[in-house]
Amino acid sequence: MDSGVLMRFTDVLGAHMATESGRALGRVHDLRAERTARTLRITGLVVGPAGFLERLGIGAPESGARIRTRDVVPWSDVVRADSRRIVVRDDAVERQ
Repeated sequence: MDSGVLMRFTDVLGAHMATESGRALGRVHDLRAERTARTLRITGLVVGPAGFLERLGIGAPESGARIRTRDVVPWSDVVRADSRRIVVRDDAVERQ
């Protein structure tokens, strides 16, 4: 995915995620990001039921029960993205 593309976090939240071969992974419930000098850069997308619970504050990073790494898909594995659908490489899910 071209890192020069600007998207708002709200554009990504709630989007359906699937692999290139069409396997549905669920909705994006939360994001991982790091601060740069002028903005935030998305580093990962939190999907699945655990992602939904984290969005509600259950198992959030600040709590003792951190979300499982397998529920976070690295942004570097995103092939295409818009406000309705995010497509990731097939091997992104296999590595988790």
